[in-house]
Amino acid sequence: MSARVVRARRFPPSSPPVRTAPPARPHRSLRTRSAYAFDRSLSRGSVALIGWLGVLSVTVVVLGATILVLLGLHPEDAESIGAAEAVWQSLMRALDAGAVGADVGWAFRAVMLLVTIGGLFILSTLIGVLTTGIEGRLEQLRKGRSVVVEDGHSLILGWSPKVLVILSELAVANANVARPRVVVMAERDKVEMEDEIREQLGDLLGDTRVICRSGNPMSITDLAIVSPATARSVVLVAPEEDHRDRFVLRGLLALSDPSVRPPGSNHIVATIEDPANREVARIIGGDDVRLLGVGDLIARITAQTCRQSGLSVVIHELLDFDGDEIYFSAVPALAGRTWREVLLSFETCSPIGLRHVDGTIALNPPADLVLGADDVVIAIAADDDRVVLPDAPVASPIEVHIQSPTATSMPPERTLVLGWNDRGTVLLRNLDAYVPDNSTVEVVTSHPDVQPALEELGAELRTMTLTTRTADITRRTVLEEMALGAIDHVIILADAHAAGRDEADTDTMITLLHLRDLAARHDCHFAVVTEVLDSRNRELLRTTSADDFIVSERLISLLMSQVSETPALETVFTQLFDPEGSEIYLRPAHHYVQPDVATPFSTVVAAAAARGETAIGYRLVDLGDDPARAHGVVVNPGRSTEVRLGRGDRVIVLAEG
Repeated sequence: MSARVVRARRFPPSSPPVRTAPPARPHRSLRTRSAYAFDRSLSRGSVALIGWLGVLSVTVVVLGATILVLLGLHPEDAESIGAAEAVWQSLMRALDAGAVGADVGWAFRAVMLLVTIGGLFILSTLIGVLTTGIEGRLEQLRKGRSVVVEDGHSLILGWSPKVLVILSELAVANANVARPRVVVMAERDKVEMEDEIREQLGDLLGDTRVICRSGNPMSITDLAIVSPATARSVVLVAPEEDHRDRFVLRGLLALSDPSVRPPGSNHIVATIEDPANREVARIIGGDDVRLLGVGDLIARITAQTCRQSGLSVVIHELLDFDGDEIYFSAVPALAGRTWREVLLSFETCSPIGLRHVDGTIALNPPADLVLGADDVVIAIAADDDRVVLPDAPVASPIEVHIQSPTATSMPPERTLVLGWNDRGTVLLRNLDAYVPDNSTVEVVTSHPDVQPALEELGAELRTMTLTTRTADITRRTVLEEMALGAIDHVIILADAHAAGRDEADTDTMITLLHLRDLAARHDCHFAVVTEVLDSRNRELLRTTSADDFIVSERLISLLMSQVSETPALETVFTQLFDPEGSEIYLRPAHHYVQPDVATPFSTVVAAAAARGETAIGYRLVDLGDDPARAHGVVVNPGRSTEVRLGRGDRVIVLAEG
C-alpha cells in the first residue's frame, strides 16, 4: 500500500513542509525610534568623552608643533623644519613615549617631553574609556538588553514550557526559509533561557537561530528591544501561574502602542483562559490579534476524541508541522467546477473547504457548490506546492464498489468523568451535542461543594442523563466498585481544588495507572482521555493505544504555532472543534465501499461526497496497537492509491454530526 502513514514522534524531525514566503514587512526605517534611542542612550556619555579626548589630542599636537615653528626648534640633525614636519614630530611623540629618548637638544627635548606627557594622559584615558565601554557592552549582551536588528523574524513574548514546543514546530516550518530567526523575550536570565533551549531542543532547531532577550513583555521600553514592528508574527505566551489573562491583556496593550508596533504590521497570537476577557482582548488588539480559548478548545477536543478511536492521531497530524498540514491555495483553473469535481481533481492533497472572496470559510461545502474565480482551496497536503492540479488524470472512482447510503442508528453511550474543574461544563455541553439520545454520564469528584453546579448543568443537558457521586478517585477501591465493563468512555479531569499543578497531575497519574491496570485485569475496553496541566508530565504518561489520549496544553502550543504561520487557520480549527457545522469523524468503512475489495481511494472520496461528506483518510483496525504506524491512521492518501478496507476499518471524513 503506497499511502504515507502518519509518523509518531516526540519532536519534529528534519523533513519540514515548505512554507509560503512571509508577507512584506515594513521597511527598516520604520523601526520604532524608541529602539534606537534606547540603544544610543547606553553609550552617549562614552562617545562624548571620546570626542573631547580627540579634541584635546589635536590641541596638544598642534600646540607642540606651533611652539617648534615659532621658536625655530628642531632636531640637531636638521637645520630647520616646516609646519607639516613639526606636526608630524609632535604627533609621533604623543603616540609613542619612546620616541623622545632619541631627541637631541634640550629645548627641543623639553617641548617634546611636554607633548609626550600630554599624549600619555590622553591615551591612557582613552584606553580606560574604551575598556569600560567594551566591558559594559559585553555585560549588556550577556544580560540580553541589546536591540535586535532582525527583520521578518518570529517573536515570542513570555516564557513557559509551551515556548519549547512552539520553537520546535517553528524550526520545522522554517527549515526551507533563508536565515530563519526566532526572537524570545521574557523576564528570565538570557543565559538560562539559551541553556534550556539548547538542552531540550539541541539539533532539532536545525538552521533556525533563536535570539533571547531579557525584558518585560508588558513594558513599552523593553518591547523596543525586540523590534516587534518588523516581526512577521508575534506570539504571546502566558506564564503558568494564575491570572494568565492579565499578562495577555497587558501585553496586548503594550503592543498596541504605535511607537512600538504600528497597527497592521503583523498579527498577534495569544490565548485567553476566561471567555469573559475575550471581548476586552479584541478591543485592544483589533483585527491584528488571533485569540485561542484554552479552556474551550481543550474541552472540545476532549469531547471529540473520547468518542472516536484514532481521532487523537488525526488531530495531532493536522496540528504539528511534521507530515501533512492545512494550506490555503488559489487554483484559478477550478473556477466553474462543483465541489464534488474538486474533490476528485487532486492527487496529492485532500480539499476540505473553501475561503470565499469575502473572507468567510466554508468547511465541507455542499457537493453541488460551484467554485468562483476568487475562491481559495483549503486542503490537507504535505507542502503548499502539493495543492496543484496533477499532470496525469486522477484514478476514477469505481462506482460498483460504492455502497448505497443506509440509515444507521447509534446506541446510547455511557461516559464516566473522574474529577472536575471549570472545563468540565464546556466538556459536557459539547459531549451532549455529539452523543445519541438516552446516553448517560456519571461525574465522580472528591469535592461535594460542586454538586449544586452539577445539578444545574444536568438540567440543561438534552441527550444525556447526568448522575453525580462524591468519592476519592485516586483510591483503587473506589474504582473497583464502578462497573467499568459497561463504560464506553472515561475522561479524567485535573482536580481544580489541588494545591498546585504538580499535585493535580500526580492525582491524575495515580487514577490513570489504576484504570489501566483494572482494564487489563478485567479485559475492559473503553477509551481514556486524560487531562494533564503541565505538558512536561505528558511524557510520563505515554499512551498505549489510539484510545488512550493525553490532553495537555501542548495541543494549544501546536495550534499557536500553526496560527502564527497562517493566521486564517484560527477560523479553520475553531470550526473543526465546534459542535456546530462539520467536524472530523471516523466512520465504518463498509458504509462507504464494499468490504475487503481493492479499490482506489478516489472511490472512497466519491462515496463520502454522495453522503455530503469529505473523505480525508482512513484507519486500519489491525494496526490499532502499532504506534510506529500511527495506530493504523493514514491521512491524505493519494486518490489513485489502492486501499482494501475491511468491516472493522474506518473512513476519516469531514461531516456534520
